[in-house]
Amino acid sequence: MKAIKFEKNKSELWDQFIAKSKNGLFLFNRQYIDYHQDRFKDHSLMIYKNEKLIALFPANEKDEVIHSHEGLTFGGLIMPFNLSAQHALLIFTAIIDYYKNLGFREIRYKAISFIFHKYPAQEDLYALFRLDAILYRRDISSVISLSDPIHFSESKRQAVRKCAKAGMVVIENNNFEDYWQLLESVLSKFETSPVHSLDEIHSLKQNFPEKIRLFEARQSNVLLAGVVVYDYGNCVHTQYMANSAEGRKTGALDFINAKLISDFSDRKYFSFGISTEQEGRYLNEGLIQQKEMMGGRAVVNDFYKIKIK
Repeated sequence: MKAIKFEKNKSELWDQFIAKSKNGLFLFNRQYIDYHQDRFKDHSLMIYKNEKLIALFPANEKDEVIHSHEGLTFGGLIMPFNLSAQHALLIFTAIIDYYKNLGFREIRYKAISFIFHKYPAQEDLYALFRLDAILYRRDISSVISLSDPIHFSESKRQAVRKCAKAGMVVIENNNFEDYWQLLESVLSKFETSPVHSLDEIHSLKQNFPEKIRLFEARQSNVLLAGVVVYDYGNCVHTQYMANSAEGRKTGALDFINAKLISDFSDRKYFSFGISTEQEGRYLNEGLIQQKEMMGGRAVVNDFYKIKIK
């Protein structure tokens, strides 16, 4: 086993491997990772066995710590379908030896939840256990199993019916400008802002037009709410959700989600994302209650520390 630092001239090989892997997502493509290369110092690895590429490790460095990957929703080891548990152990050993030789003291590992796997891919979790990795953060995410979804609460169902009766419609919009103004306005009340700027989300949309999609609830062409969807194949993930003041009164966001859950019913999972803050130590009870009222139930996103020095 040999770990080699990713170089730009390997971008095509990297992306080809992501496409054929059992747990790779489009946000691991170099076009996605590199959109914020000015903010993160990339130190991704490509792992070879007898000159054959057998795994990828998207990562960035900060001081003496390796993160997998701070600029992405998910991280972890990207594996092919034929990877064995034994090989996973050897791969982690190669990764640790590589970073240790460069003087890094710790790896912070962001595991990919099983709902995003194309095929079972938790060999990495066993390897982490064997390496005495420490679970230091656990976020709780709300997910609907689309093969047997739990019904919306009665109050949510009533809101959806009222929206339909009032003539509200859900449209897909390729221009994010109106919605980004709404989203920024809503988030500013919590003294925060979207992770992506308008220019960044438009650029990402251009690069991944079928994977990043915006759905809006409008009435008489007035924007009331929106949801940005990241389509990962087996799982559809809501990246950004926001209501206008009028949208909150009418239940416009519930109306969009009801429509999307129906439209994506051929997938395995519908993910509402996390409801935790402060590295999982604080649960936003109001936020998770809204997701649970739409049928969401808990899946955890785990983060580990591996001491290597």
